[in-house]
Amino acid sequence: MSEARTVQLRRYRIVEGELPAFLDWWRSRLLPARQAFGFRLESAFVVPATDEFVWAVSAAGDEAAFALLDAAWAASPERVVAFDGVPQRVASMDLRIAVPAL
Repeated sequence: MSEARTVQLRRYRIVEGELPAFLDWWRSRLLPARQAFGFRLESAFVVPATDEFVWAVSAAGDEAAFALLDAAWAASPERVVAFDGVPQRVASMDLRIAVPAL
């Protein structure tokens, strides 16, 4: 039996013209740091026409366990390092817990 996981869908609108730089940073710094912290990448997509980046990240356990890990991540030195010197490239974001449709 597979472990229970909670998935968070993350949808960002990126500042116009910043999508390539955002993707470079996300791939090289943010994603590896989040994965090392215990999150798993489920999917990631770019919508170039609207400067959107949509990704899904999961963690073991229920929604409460996800919230605890996410809060620990938000307060962590690893997150500080991942964001150090990075300009704000996300114009807006929408974060939601997602459940499988199939």
